[in-house]
Amino acid sequence: MLEEIGEPYELTVMSWEQGSGEEHRARHPLGRVPVVQLDDGYVFESAAICLHLADLHPDASLIGALGTHARALAYQWSIFAPAELEPPLIEAAIFREADPERAGKARARFFEAANAVAQSLDGDDYLVEGEFGVADVLVGTALSFTKRAKFPDPLPQPLEDYLTRLFERPAYQRALERAAAAS
Repeated sequence: MLEEIGEPYELTVMSWEQGSGEEHRARHPLGRVPVVQLDDGYVFESAAICLHLADLHPDASLIGALGTHARALAYQWSIFAPAELEPPLIEAAIFREADPERAGKARARFFEAANAVAQSLDGDDYLVEGEFGVADVLVGTALSFTKRAKFPDPLPQPLEDYLTRLFERPAYQRALERAAAAS
C-alpha cells in the first residue's frame, strides 16, 4: 500500500524479542505487526492501515469517495480479507500435519470465501468497479498467502489470474525488492 501511494517510508524488520518487548507493545498492545508510525501516532491492523492510507492519499485513487457505493465495497472487501480469508488459511497451515481433518475443514471454509471473491470479480480485473484499489491490496495479500504457505490446493483460475495481475504491478515489485533488502 505504501508503494501504491508513492510516499517515502522506512521498513523495519524486528526479531521475535524486539516484537515482544515493551517498546513495540507501546505501538501494538499485542506485540504484532504491521504497525505504521504516522506524524500523529501509530496505527495497527492491516485493514485499518491500508484504509487510512487510502484516505490520506485521495490522489492515488485507491478508494471511492465518502458515502459512495464504491467506498462501501472497498470497506466490505478490506474487512472480508482478514475476517473471512485469513483465519481459515492460518488454521489450515497450522493444523496441516497435526490435524489433517481440521485443516481440511479450514481449507473448505477458505475456498468458500475465495469463491465469493472470484464471483465478485465476474470478469473484472479488480474488485471495486474494475479499478485497482485498497480492497485489492488486502484481498490479494490474503490470497497470496496460499503461495507462501505452500497451500496444497490450487486457487480457482480467475483468482490465479487476479493474483498474477496484482503481482505484476510495479508497486508490488518495488515492495518485494524493499522487503528482500530489509531482511
